[in-house]
Amino acid sequence: MNAISIILIFSIIVLTIYFVIKSVDFRKFLTGAFFVSGGIQLYLAYAKVSIPLIGSDIVQNSEVGYIRGVVHLILCLICFYFGFIRKTPGTNFEKNN
Repeated sequence: MNAISIILIFSIIVLTIYFVIKSVDFRKFLTGAFFVSGGIQLYLAYAKVSIPLIGSDIVQNSEVGYIRGVVHLILCLICFYFGFIRKTPGTNFEKNN
């Protein structure tokens, strides 16, 4: 992997972490994305479908699919908690009578 690819991957990771920390709506979006991704990974692993990685000779087998599916569902639960359940300070929507 060349230096430009590493720099691009690192910058995408940093930007994603920044938006996850700053934006509740982004965490809500990630909840759905991780849910769909985890469900598809578990389904394909259960069906014993090997997934080739584009541009390489590497093939993901069903054992790796189970692990990725469980990790994505755990990330879904974490994003669900911080996006929907936990209220951030200063966002009190109740009426003050």
